[in-house]
Amino acid sequence: METHRSANGVKRDRRAGILLHPTSLPGPLGHGDFGHQAYRFIEFLNTNGFKVWQMLPLGPTHDEKSPYQCLSSHAGNPLLISIDWLEDKGWLDRKKIRINLSEESHRRYCLQQAAEKFYLLEDDEWIARIEEFSLDHAYWLEDFALFMALKGRYKGSPWYEWPAALLHRKKIALDAARAELHGVIRQTIFEQFVFFTQWQEIRNYAKQHDIELFGDMPIFVAKDSVDVWAQRENFLIDNDGEMDFIAGVPPDAFSDSGQRWGNPLYDWDYMQSTSFRWWKERFTTQFRLFDMVRIDHFRGLQACWQIPQEDETAINGSWVEVPGKQMLSELFKSFHHLPLVAEDLGVITDPVIELKNFFNLPGMKVLQFAFDGNNNNPHLPHHHEFNDVVYTGTHDNDTTMGWVSDESNYDKDYLSGYSGNSMVSEETGVWTMIRMAMSSVSFLCILPMQDLLMLDSSARMNRPGTVDDQNWDWRFEWSQVKPEVLDNMSHFFKLYQR
Repeated sequence: METHRSANGVKRDRRAGILLHPTSLPGPLGHGDFGHQAYRFIEFLNTNGFKVWQMLPLGPTHDEKSPYQCLSSHAGNPLLISIDWLEDKGWLDRKKIRINLSEESHRRYCLQQAAEKFYLLEDDEWIARIEEFSLDHAYWLEDFALFMALKGRYKGSPWYEWPAALLHRKKIALDAARAELHGVIRQTIFEQFVFFTQWQEIRNYAKQHDIELFGDMPIFVAKDSVDVWAQRENFLIDNDGEMDFIAGVPPDAFSDSGQRWGNPLYDWDYMQSTSFRWWKERFTTQFRLFDMVRIDHFRGLQACWQIPQEDETAINGSWVEVPGKQMLSELFKSFHHLPLVAEDLGVITDPVIELKNFFNLPGMKVLQFAFDGNNNNPHLPHHHEFNDVVYTGTHDNDTTMGWVSDESNYDKDYLSGYSGNSMVSEETGVWTMIRMAMSSVSFLCILPMQDLLMLDSSARMNRPGTVDDQNWDWRFEWSQVKPEVLDNMSHFFKLYQR
Protein backbone atom coordinates (compact mmCIF):
# COMPACT_ATOMS: atom_id res chain seq x y z
CA MET A 1 0.00 0.00 0.00
CA GLU A 2 1.38 3.39 -1.00
CA THR A 3 1.81 5.81 1.88
CA HIS A 4 2.46 9.52 2.12
CA ARG A 5 5.31 10.51 4.49
CA SER A 6 6.25 14.07 3.59
CA ALA A 7 5.81 15.36 7.16
CA ASN A 8 6.81 13.95 10.50
CA GLY A 9 3.87 12.31 12.24
CA VAL A 10 3.10 10.91 15.67
CA LYS A 11 6.08 9.56 17.61
CA ARG A 12 5.66 5.77 17.73
CA ASP A 13 7.51 5.08 21.00
CA ARG A 14 5.78 2.43 23.12
CA ARG A 15 4.07 4.32 25.97
CA ALA A 16 0.84 4.94 27.89
CA GLY A 17 -1.27 7.93 28.85
CA ILE A 18 -4.40 9.08 30.65
CA LEU A 19 -7.57 10.61 29.18
CA LEU A 20 -8.79 13.44 31.40
CA HIS A 21 -10.38 16.74 30.43
CA PRO A 22 -9.10 19.76 32.40
CA THR A 23 -12.64 20.41 33.69
CA SER A 24 -12.36 17.05 35.50
CA LEU A 25 -9.36 18.16 37.56
CA PRO A 26 -9.94 18.68 41.32
CA GLY A 27 -10.16 22.13 42.85
CA PRO A 28 -12.25 24.47 45.00
CA LEU A 29 -14.40 25.89 42.20
CA GLY A 30 -17.19 24.16 40.28
CA HIS A 31 -14.94 22.60 37.63
CA GLY A 32 -11.26 22.09 36.97
CA ASP A 33 -9.12 24.66 35.19
CA PHE A 34 -5.54 25.63 34.30
CA GLY A 35 -4.58 26.22 37.92
CA HIS A 36 -2.28 24.40 40.33
CA GLN A 37 -4.05 21.06 39.92
CA ALA A 38 -3.10 20.90 36.24
CA TYR A 39 0.55 21.05 37.23
CA ARG A 40 0.02 18.48 39.96
CA PHE A 41 -1.62 16.17 37.42
CA ILE A 42 1.39 16.46 35.10
CA GLU A 43 3.63 15.55 38.04
CA PHE A 44 1.34 12.59 38.82
CA LEU A 45 1.62 11.33 35.24
CA ASN A 46 5.38 11.68 35.21
CA THR A 47 5.88 10.03 38.61
CA ASN A 48 3.78 7.02 37.66
CA GLY A 49 5.25 6.27 34.24
CA PHE A 50 2.67 7.86 31.94
CA LYS A 51 3.89 9.88 28.97
CA VAL A 52 0.69 11.32 27.45
CA TRP A 53 -2.15 13.52 28.71
CA GLN A 54 -5.12 13.24 26.35
CA MET A 55 -8.07 15.60 26.65
CA LEU A 56 -11.21 16.79 24.87
CA PRO A 57 -11.41 20.00 22.79
CA LEU A 58 -10.62 23.18 24.75
CA GLY A 59 -12.94 25.60 22.91
CA PRO A 60 -15.65 27.85 24.37
CA THR A 61 -18.84 25.82 24.68
CA HIS A 62 -22.53 26.55 24.35
CA ASP A 63 -24.85 26.22 27.34
CA GLU A 64 -25.02 22.41 27.11
CA LYS A 65 -21.24 22.37 27.76
CA SER A 66 -20.30 19.97 24.96
CA PRO A 67 -16.68 20.60 23.90
CA TYR A 68 -17.63 19.14 20.51
CA GLN A 69 -20.01 22.04 19.76
CA CYS A 70 -17.97 25.19 20.28
CA LEU A 71 -18.39 28.87 19.51
CA SER A 72 -15.04 28.86 17.68
CA SER A 73 -12.65 26.31 16.22
CA HIS A 74 -9.71 28.46 17.37
CA ALA A 75 -10.57 30.20 20.64
CA GLY A 76 -10.02 28.75 24.09
CA ASN A 77 -12.70 28.43 26.76
CA PRO A 78 -12.16 31.39 29.15
CA LEU A 79 -13.86 29.41 31.93
CA LEU A 80 -10.71 27.23 32.02
CA ILE A 81 -8.56 30.21 32.98
CA SER A 82 -6.97 29.94 36.41
CA ILE A 83 -8.25 32.68 38.70
CA ASP A 84 -5.31 32.02 41.06
CA TRP A 85 -2.91 32.86 38.20
CA LEU A 86 -4.63 36.24 37.73
CA GLU A 87 -4.17 36.93 41.44
CA ASP A 88 -0.53 35.88 41.28
CA LYS A 89 0.02 38.45 38.51
CA GLY A 90 -1.50 41.19 40.68
CA TRP A 91 -4.41 41.77 38.32
CA LEU A 92 -7.12 40.56 40.70
CA ASP A 93 -7.90 40.86 44.40
CA ARG A 94 -10.59 38.33 45.19
CA LYS A 95 -10.86 39.57 48.78
CA LYS A 96 -12.69 42.58 47.39
CA ILE A 97 -15.21 40.42 45.52
CA ARG A 98 -18.16 39.94 47.86
CA ILE A 99 -20.86 39.38 45.26
CA ASN A 100 -22.88 36.18 45.63
CA LEU A 101 -22.63 34.75 42.12
CA SER A 102 -22.98 31.40 40.39
CA GLU A 103 -19.79 29.52 39.53
CA GLU A 104 -19.72 30.71 35.90
CA SER A 105 -20.73 34.28 36.77
CA HIS A 106 -18.04 34.41 39.46
CA ARG A 107 -15.37 33.36 36.97
CA ARG A 108 -16.56 35.87 34.38
CA TYR A 109 -16.69 38.66 36.98
CA CYS A 110 -13.11 37.86 38.02
CA LEU A 111 -12.02 37.97 34.38
CA GLN A 112 -13.67 41.37 33.94
CA GLN A 113 -11.98 42.74 37.04
CA ALA A 114 -8.61 41.37 35.93
CA ALA A 115 -8.94 42.87 32.45
CA GLU A 116 -9.79 46.28 33.86
CA LYS A 117 -6.73 46.18 36.12
CA PHE A 118 -4.51 44.85 33.31
CA TYR A 119 -5.35 47.70 30.93
CA LEU A 120 -5.25 50.28 33.73
CA LEU A 121 -1.72 49.30 34.76
CA GLU A 122 -0.35 49.93 31.25
CA ASP A 123 2.61 47.67 31.95
CA ASP A 124 4.83 48.04 28.88
CA GLU A 125 6.00 44.43 28.87
CA TRP A 126 2.51 42.93 29.14
CA ILE A 127 0.98 45.40 26.69
CA ALA A 128 3.68 44.45 24.17
CA ARG A 129 2.92 40.77 24.75
CA ILE A 130 -0.84 41.15 24.22
CA GLU A 131 -0.24 43.23 21.09
CA GLU A 132 2.09 40.57 19.73
CA PHE A 133 -0.49 37.89 20.56
CA SER A 134 -3.23 39.87 18.79
CA LEU A 135 -1.15 40.20 15.63
CA ASP A 136 -0.09 36.55 15.70
CA HIS A 137 -3.68 35.33 16.08
CA ALA A 138 -5.36 38.00 13.95
CA TYR A 139 -6.51 35.36 11.44
CA TRP A 140 -9.27 34.38 13.87
CA LEU A 141 -9.14 36.65 16.94
CA GLU A 142 -10.63 39.84 15.49
CA ASP A 143 -13.74 38.09 14.18
CA PHE A 144 -14.14 36.09 17.38
CA ALA A 145 -13.89 39.13 19.66
CA LEU A 146 -16.57 40.95 17.66
CA PHE A 147 -18.73 37.82 17.51
CA MET A 148 -18.65 37.41 21.30
CA ALA A 149 -19.38 41.10 21.84
CA LEU A 150 -22.44 40.81 19.61
CA LYS A 151 -23.51 37.60 21.36
CA GLY A 152 -23.42 39.58 24.60
CA ARG A 153 -25.37 42.46 23.12
CA TYR A 154 -28.11 40.11 21.88
CA LYS A 155 -28.25 38.09 25.11
CA GLY A 156 -26.61 34.97 23.69
CA SER A 157 -28.93 34.55 20.71
CA PRO A 158 -27.38 32.78 17.67
CA TRP A 159 -25.98 34.93 14.89
CA TYR A 160 -28.71 33.87 12.45
CA GLU A 161 -31.25 35.64 14.69
CA TRP A 162 -29.35 38.93 14.78
CA PRO A 163 -30.50 42.05 12.86
CA ALA A 164 -30.15 41.61 9.10
CA ALA A 165 -27.23 44.03 8.71
CA LEU A 166 -25.13 42.03 11.19
CA LEU A 167 -26.39 38.66 10.03
CA HIS A 168 -25.29 39.59 6.50
CA ARG A 169 -22.08 41.23 7.78
CA LYS A 170 -22.64 44.64 6.21
CA LYS A 171 -19.44 46.65 6.60
CA ILE A 172 -21.12 49.77 8.01
CA ALA A 173 -22.91 47.70 10.67
CA LEU A 174 -19.75 45.81 11.60
CA ASP A 175 -17.67 48.99 11.87
CA ALA A 176 -20.32 50.62 14.05
CA ALA A 177 -20.45 47.55 16.30
CA ARG A 178 -16.67 47.51 16.69
CA ALA A 179 -16.67 51.15 17.76
CA GLU A 180 -19.62 50.77 20.13
CA LEU A 181 -18.42 47.49 21.70
CA HIS A 182 -14.72 48.36 21.88
CA GLY A 183 -14.50 47.67 25.61
CA VAL A 184 -16.15 44.26 25.35
CA ILE A 185 -13.91 43.36 22.41
CA ARG A 186 -10.82 44.26 24.49
CA GLN A 187 -12.17 42.02 27.26
CA THR A 188 -12.40 39.02 24.91
CA ILE A 189 -8.92 39.66 23.53
CA PHE A 190 -7.57 39.79 27.09
CA GLU A 191 -9.27 36.49 27.94
CA GLN A 192 -7.85 34.75 24.89
CA PHE A 193 -4.40 36.16 25.57
CA VAL A 194 -4.54 34.84 29.14
CA PHE A 195 -5.90 31.47 28.01
CA PHE A 196 -3.10 30.88 25.50
CA THR A 197 -0.46 32.27 27.88
CA GLN A 198 -1.54 30.00 30.73
CA TRP A 199 -1.77 27.00 28.43
CA GLN A 200 1.70 27.63 27.03
CA GLU A 201 3.05 27.62 30.58
CA ILE A 202 1.31 24.28 31.19
CA ARG A 203 2.65 22.94 27.91
CA ASN A 204 6.18 23.98 28.86
CA TYR A 205 5.78 22.32 32.25
CA ALA A 206 4.52 19.15 30.57
CA LYS A 207 7.53 19.14 28.25
CA GLN A 208 9.88 19.51 31.22
CA HIS A 209 8.21 16.42 32.72
CA ASP A 210 8.33 14.42 29.47
CA ILE A 211 4.54 14.55 29.01
CA GLU A 212 2.96 15.00 25.58
CA LEU A 213 -0.35 16.86 25.31
CA PHE A 214 -2.83 15.04 23.09
CA GLY A 215 -5.74 17.15 21.80
CA ASP A 216 -8.99 16.40 20.04
CA MET A 217 -10.44 18.22 17.03
CA PRO A 218 -14.13 17.83 16.11
CA ILE A 219 -14.44 17.37 12.39
CA PHE A 220 -17.45 19.70 12.14
CA VAL A 221 -18.12 23.09 13.75
CA ALA A 222 -21.31 24.36 15.37
CA LYS A 223 -23.79 26.34 13.28
CA ASP A 224 -23.78 29.05 15.93
CA SER A 225 -20.05 29.70 15.74
CA VAL A 226 -17.86 32.52 14.55
CA ASP A 227 -16.48 30.19 11.86
CA VAL A 228 -19.85 29.96 10.13
CA TRP A 229 -20.86 33.57 10.78
CA ALA A 230 -17.60 35.12 9.56
CA GLN A 231 -16.55 32.61 6.87
CA ARG A 232 -19.87 31.38 5.53
CA GLU A 233 -18.41 30.66 2.12
CA ASN A 234 -16.75 27.53 3.56
CA PHE A 235 -20.11 25.95 4.43
CA LEU A 236 -23.24 24.71 2.69
CA ILE A 237 -25.39 27.40 4.25
CA ASP A 238 -27.08 30.40 2.66
CA ASN A 239 -26.63 34.02 3.64
CA ASP A 240 -29.63 33.88 5.97
CA GLY A 241 -28.28 30.86 7.84
CA GLU A 242 -30.57 28.29 6.20
CA MET A 243 -29.34 24.80 5.29
CA ASP A 244 -30.82 22.10 3.07
CA PHE A 245 -28.70 19.37 4.67
CA ILE A 246 -26.95 18.91 8.00
CA ALA A 247 -24.29 16.57 9.40
CA GLY A 248 -24.67 13.48 11.58
CA VAL A 249 -24.10 9.75 11.58
CA PRO A 250 -26.33 6.81 10.62
CA PRO A 251 -27.78 4.34 13.14
CA ASP A 252 -25.00 2.67 15.15
CA ALA A 253 -24.23 1.07 18.52
CA PHE A 254 -25.01 4.36 20.28
CA SER A 255 -28.38 5.06 18.65
CA ASP A 256 -30.95 3.11 16.61
CA SER A 257 -31.99 6.30 14.82
CA GLY A 258 -28.47 7.61 14.26
CA GLN A 259 -27.28 10.96 15.51
CA ARG A 260 -28.61 14.20 14.04
CA TRP A 261 -25.80 16.57 14.95
CA GLY A 262 -27.15 19.58 13.07
CA ASN A 263 -23.74 20.93 12.08
CA PRO A 264 -23.33 22.66 8.72
CA LEU A 265 -21.64 20.63 6.02
CA TYR A 266 -18.55 21.96 4.29
CA ASP A 267 -18.53 23.47 0.81
CA TRP A 268 -15.60 21.33 -0.26
CA ASP A 269 -15.51 22.81 -3.78
CA TYR A 270 -14.93 26.27 -2.35
CA MET A 271 -12.40 24.97 0.19
CA GLN A 272 -10.47 23.24 -2.55
CA SER A 273 -10.39 26.47 -4.58
CA THR A 274 -8.55 28.14 -1.68
CA SER A 275 -6.08 25.25 -1.25
CA PHE A 276 -7.94 24.45 2.00
CA ARG A 277 -6.85 27.66 3.72
CA TRP A 278 -9.53 27.32 6.43
CA TRP A 279 -8.20 23.88 7.43
CA LYS A 280 -4.58 25.07 7.41
CA GLU A 281 -5.46 27.89 9.79
CA ARG A 282 -7.40 25.51 12.00
CA PHE A 283 -4.49 23.10 12.31
CA THR A 284 -2.10 25.99 12.92
CA THR A 285 -4.07 26.78 16.06
CA GLN A 286 -4.30 23.13 17.11
CA PHE A 287 -0.54 22.74 17.04
CA ARG A 288 -0.07 25.89 19.07
CA LEU A 289 -1.86 23.93 21.80
CA PHE A 290 -0.98 20.26 21.40
CA ASP A 291 1.84 17.86 20.60
CA MET A 292 -0.54 15.60 18.67
CA VAL A 293 -4.18 15.83 17.65
CA ARG A 294 -6.96 13.28 17.18
CA ILE A 295 -9.31 14.00 14.26
CA ASP A 296 -12.72 13.13 15.66
CA HIS A 297 -14.99 11.31 13.16
CA PHE A 298 -12.11 10.86 10.72
CA ARG A 299 -14.34 8.92 8.33
CA GLY A 300 -15.98 12.29 7.55
CA LEU A 301 -12.85 13.16 5.56
CA GLN A 302 -13.73 10.38 3.12
CA ALA A 303 -17.52 10.76 3.09
CA CYS A 304 -20.00 12.55 5.33
CA TRP A 305 -23.53 11.54 6.35
CA GLN A 306 -25.80 14.17 4.81
CA ILE A 307 -29.23 14.44 6.47
CA PRO A 308 -32.17 16.46 5.08
CA GLN A 309 -32.63 19.45 7.38
CA GLU A 310 -36.34 18.78 7.87
CA ASP A 311 -35.84 15.19 9.09
CA GLU A 312 -36.12 14.62 12.83
CA THR A 313 -33.72 11.64 12.82
CA ALA A 314 -30.56 10.69 10.93
CA ILE A 315 -32.06 7.54 9.38
CA ASN A 316 -32.72 8.94 5.90
CA GLY A 317 -29.29 10.44 5.35
CA SER A 318 -26.81 9.38 2.68
CA TRP A 319 -23.04 9.19 2.34
CA VAL A 320 -21.49 11.89 0.16
CA GLU A 321 -17.81 11.62 -0.76
CA VAL A 322 -15.51 14.55 0.01
CA PRO A 323 -11.93 15.44 -1.07
CA GLY A 324 -10.31 14.58 2.25
CA LYS A 325 -7.29 13.07 0.53
CA GLN A 326 -6.60 16.30 -1.32
CA MET A 327 -7.06 18.30 1.88
CA LEU A 328 -4.70 16.12 3.91
CA SER A 329 -2.15 16.21 1.08
CA GLU A 330 -2.19 20.02 1.24
CA LEU A 331 -1.72 19.90 5.00
CA PHE A 332 1.21 17.53 4.74
CA LYS A 333 2.81 19.87 2.20
CA SER A 334 2.28 22.88 4.45
CA PHE A 335 3.32 21.50 7.83
CA HIS A 336 6.77 20.15 8.58
CA HIS A 337 5.35 18.24 11.56
CA LEU A 338 1.78 16.88 11.42
CA PRO A 339 1.21 14.39 14.27
CA LEU A 340 -2.39 13.24 13.67
CA VAL A 341 -4.43 10.31 14.98
CA ALA A 342 -7.55 9.14 13.16
CA GLU A 343 -10.68 8.38 15.18
CA ASP A 344 -11.76 5.50 12.97
CA LEU A 345 -14.54 3.99 15.10
CA GLY A 346 -17.97 2.89 13.92
CA VAL A 347 -18.75 1.51 10.48
CA ILE A 348 -15.46 1.99 8.65
CA THR A 349 -15.30 1.19 4.94
CA ASP A 350 -12.31 0.19 2.83
CA PRO A 351 -11.94 3.71 1.35
CA VAL A 352 -11.68 5.16 4.89
CA ILE A 353 -9.01 2.60 5.79
CA GLU A 354 -7.16 3.39 2.56
CA LEU A 355 -7.25 7.12 3.37
CA LYS A 356 -5.87 6.54 6.87
CA ASN A 357 -3.16 4.20 5.61
CA PHE A 358 -2.14 6.47 2.74
CA PHE A 359 -1.08 9.09 5.28
CA ASN A 360 0.24 6.49 7.73
CA LEU A 361 -2.07 7.74 10.49
CA PRO A 362 -2.57 5.78 13.69
CA GLY A 363 -6.14 4.58 14.27
CA MET A 364 -8.04 3.53 17.39
CA LYS A 365 -8.99 0.27 19.07
CA VAL A 366 -11.46 0.24 21.99
CA LEU A 367 -11.61 -2.87 24.16
CA GLN A 368 -15.20 -2.23 25.23
CA PHE A 369 -16.19 -2.89 21.60
CA ALA A 370 -14.24 -6.13 21.38
CA PHE A 371 -16.09 -8.83 23.29
CA ASP A 372 -19.25 -9.61 21.36
CA GLY A 373 -18.11 -13.21 20.83
CA ASN A 374 -16.93 -12.66 17.26
CA ASN A 375 -13.33 -13.81 16.69
CA ASN A 376 -13.03 -11.41 13.76
CA ASN A 377 -13.87 -8.33 15.83
CA PRO A 378 -11.11 -5.82 14.95
CA HIS A 379 -10.97 -4.49 18.52
CA LEU A 380 -9.81 -7.84 19.93
CA PRO A 381 -6.16 -7.63 21.00
CA HIS A 382 -5.01 -10.31 18.57
CA HIS A 383 -6.14 -8.02 15.72
CA HIS A 384 -4.33 -4.94 17.05
CA GLU A 385 -1.42 -3.52 15.10
CA PHE A 386 1.58 -1.51 16.18
CA ASN A 387 0.13 1.58 14.48
CA ASP A 388 -2.96 1.64 16.73
CA VAL A 389 -3.87 3.61 19.84
CA VAL A 390 -5.66 1.26 22.23
CA TYR A 391 -8.23 2.36 24.80
CA THR A 392 -10.24 0.51 27.44
CA GLY A 393 -13.00 3.04 26.69
CA THR A 394 -13.36 6.67 25.60
CA HIS A 395 -15.21 9.74 26.91
CA ASP A 396 -18.30 8.52 25.02
CA ASN A 397 -18.27 5.09 26.68
CA ASP A 398 -19.37 3.98 30.11
CA THR A 399 -16.56 3.59 32.62
CA THR A 400 -15.07 0.12 32.32
CA MET A 401 -16.43 -0.84 35.75
CA GLY A 402 -19.88 0.31 34.62
CA TRP A 403 -19.45 -1.62 31.37
CA VAL A 404 -18.41 -4.82 33.17
CA SER A 405 -21.33 -4.55 35.60
CA ASP A 406 -23.88 -4.77 32.75
CA GLU A 407 -23.47 -8.18 31.11
CA SER A 408 -25.68 -7.14 28.20
CA ASN A 409 -22.67 -5.13 26.98
CA TYR A 410 -20.55 -8.19 26.17
CA ASP A 411 -20.33 -11.98 25.96
CA LYS A 412 -19.16 -12.90 29.45
CA ASP A 413 -18.08 -16.44 28.55
CA TYR A 414 -16.08 -15.13 25.61
CA LEU A 415 -14.40 -12.43 27.76
CA SER A 416 -13.57 -15.03 30.43
CA GLY A 417 -12.17 -17.49 27.93
CA TYR A 418 -10.22 -14.88 25.98
CA SER A 419 -8.68 -13.21 29.02
CA GLY A 420 -8.15 -16.31 31.15
CA ASN A 421 -10.14 -14.64 33.94
CA SER A 422 -12.67 -17.31 34.85
CA MET A 423 -14.32 -15.15 37.54
CA VAL A 424 -15.07 -11.82 35.86
CA SER A 425 -16.34 -9.39 38.49
CA GLU A 426 -16.51 -5.62 38.43
CA GLU A 427 -13.02 -5.02 39.83
CA THR A 428 -11.29 -8.02 38.25
CA GLY A 429 -12.97 -7.12 34.96
CA VAL A 430 -11.48 -3.63 35.02
CA TRP A 431 -8.02 -5.01 35.74
CA THR A 432 -8.45 -7.59 32.98
CA MET A 433 -9.24 -4.82 30.49
CA ILE A 434 -6.38 -2.61 31.68
CA ARG A 435 -3.95 -5.52 31.43
CA MET A 436 -5.09 -6.27 27.86
CA ALA A 437 -4.71 -2.62 26.89
CA MET A 438 -1.26 -2.32 28.44
CA SER A 439 -0.08 -5.61 26.91
CA SER A 440 -1.42 -4.79 23.44
CA VAL A 441 1.07 -4.51 20.60
CA SER A 442 -0.35 -0.99 19.98
CA PHE A 443 2.33 1.65 20.45
CA LEU A 444 0.12 3.87 22.64
CA CYS A 445 -2.28 2.80 25.39
CA ILE A 446 -4.72 5.39 26.77
CA LEU A 447 -6.73 4.78 29.94
CA PRO A 448 -9.59 7.07 31.00
CA MET A 449 -8.85 8.40 34.49
CA GLN A 450 -12.13 6.83 35.67
CA ASP A 451 -10.72 3.37 34.91
CA LEU A 452 -7.51 4.05 36.80
CA LEU A 453 -9.68 5.06 39.76
CA MET A 454 -11.94 1.98 39.42
CA LEU A 455 -15.12 4.11 39.20
CA ASP A 456 -18.63 2.99 38.27
CA SER A 457 -21.14 4.49 35.81
CA SER A 458 -21.78 7.52 38.02
CA ALA A 459 -18.38 8.80 36.81
CA ARG A 460 -19.30 8.62 33.12
CA MET A 461 -18.29 11.72 31.14
CA ASN A 462 -20.83 11.67 28.29
CA ARG A 463 -23.79 9.77 26.90
CA PRO A 464 -23.78 10.31 23.11
CA GLY A 465 -27.00 11.51 21.52
CA THR A 466 -28.25 13.02 24.79
CA VAL A 467 -28.35 16.51 26.26
CA ASP A 468 -27.99 15.53 29.90
CA ASP A 469 -27.28 17.79 32.87
CA GLN A 470 -24.69 15.23 33.97
CA ASN A 471 -22.78 15.20 30.68
CA TRP A 472 -19.29 16.75 30.83
CA ASP A 473 -19.47 17.36 34.61
CA TRP A 474 -17.43 14.52 36.11
CA ARG A 475 -14.47 15.38 38.36
CA PHE A 476 -12.04 13.32 40.36
CA GLU A 477 -10.48 13.82 43.80
CA TRP A 478 -6.94 12.89 44.74
CA SER A 479 -8.31 10.79 47.61
CA GLN A 480 -9.70 8.40 44.96
CA VAL A 481 -6.17 7.49 43.80
CA LYS A 482 -5.31 4.22 45.55
CA PRO A 483 -1.64 3.25 46.16
CA GLU A 484 -2.35 -0.39 45.31
CA VAL A 485 -3.67 0.66 41.89
CA LEU A 486 -0.48 2.61 41.18
CA ASP A 487 1.57 -0.39 42.34
CA ASN A 488 -0.29 -2.61 39.87
CA MET A 489 0.24 -0.07 37.09
CA SER A 490 3.95 0.14 37.88
CA HIS A 491 4.12 -3.63 37.47
CA PHE A 492 2.32 -3.41 34.11
CA PHE A 493 4.68 -0.68 32.88
CA LYS A 494 7.67 -2.94 33.54
CA LEU A 495 6.00 -6.13 32.39
CA TYR A 496 4.77 -4.73 29.06
CA GLN A 497 7.63 -2.26 28.45
CA ARG A 498 5.58 0.92 28.27
